[in-house]
Amino acid sequence: MKSNFDGDIQDIRRRHFLIGGAGVFGVALSGCAINQKAQHIFDAHCHIIDPRFPITVNQGYTPPIFTLTQYLKETKPLDISSGAIVSGSFQGFDQTYLKATLPTLGPNWVGVTQVPKNISDNEIIELSKIQVRGVRFNVYRGNIDAIDDVVALAKRVNSVGGWHAEIYADASDLAPHVSKLSKLPRIVIDHLGMTEKGLPITLDLVDAGAFVKATGFGRVDMNIPRALEQIAARNPNALVFGTDLPSTRAKRPFEVSDIELIKMALGQQLAENVLWKNGRILYRL
Repeated sequence: MKSNFDGDIQDIRRRHFLIGGAGVFGVALSGCAINQKAQHIFDAHCHIIDPRFPITVNQGYTPPIFTLTQYLKETKPLDISSGAIVSGSFQGFDQTYLKATLPTLGPNWVGVTQVPKNISDNEIIELSKIQVRGVRFNVYRGNIDAIDDVVALAKRVNSVGGWHAEIYADASDLAPHVSKLSKLPRIVIDHLGMTEKGLPITLDLVDAGAFVKATGFGRVDMNIPRALEQIAARNPNALVFGTDLPSTRAKRPFEVSDIELIKMALGQQLAENVLWKNGRILYRL
């Protein structure tokens, strides 16, 4: 879907606001041409799906293969030089793919994993050595039933390994739990909190110190530029960019235009922090 870009930049942005979660410029990643040299980008949210390692069918869904080689090829035009590999629902509690992938990528890359609540302290420590920095709770896909489980495990992995908690949920479902989540050492909300209905809850959590991933624009149901502006107004350091590649189950995949949308919504300087600095701070790099 293409927008009509007549008028000044404010008119363009207002038109963007009406597009919401649909494609903005219609520019696909593959075969893209970057008009100017891109800044270094931190990709705070991507998945590596390697058939050499266990893949679990989740809610009847098996993801497409997306190896590290494919990821690096797809993102080469973007000058991504650092980032976070995130475990998806389809990877369950498997750690073998992270143990293979993170050392290959080197010290500028970290992992976000899923672990059972009875994980041992020793395993948390061992995963920390390969630069796992966070634990992910996939509430959206129904992997965690009780918020108390989230809170207890998040506190323990933070105490043992210094990890933060990342929550994939429709933020509106977190409304009864804002007080408990706000007391965690650090939390991250995936994909802008997913829905317009959840945005007020996301903003409450930002006020309590949460980071928010500006990711998955093709899977959310909200006015994206307005959400970016509102989050940045609460805390200009809260937003971190990620490609969400390979965009499993999204209505549309990541597009290069998603980066341009961030720049248009937030302005060049703030967008630069979202694309690089904020993520590096969050993941302690």
